[in-house]
Amino acid sequence: MKTDTITTQINDAANQVAPLLDRATEQANTLAQRGLHAVQDSALQLREKAAHSGEVTVRYIQNDPVKAVLIAAATGAALMALVGLISRSRTH
Repeated sequence: MKTDTITTQINDAANQVAPLLDRATEQANTLAQRGLHAVQDSALQLREKAAHSGEVTVRYIQNDPVKAVLIAAATGAALMALVGLISRSRTH
């Protein structure tokens, strides 16, 4: 007799909890989909910006190749000097 009451109470509780779990699962799936779409949109924007930057760089090099080479050389020299300073400070 008591086991029937306990079983009934457990079944009632399970019947009340099941819809809540289903709703929580649906909400979690919706949030996951939104997150996925946001990441995809961000990746697309980043690819478009990178492609645009590449096009701008190519146009700049085509229009003023000497200046582009001098800028690249100066940048390379500055980076090498920075690397040299960093490596020297780590050895001391």
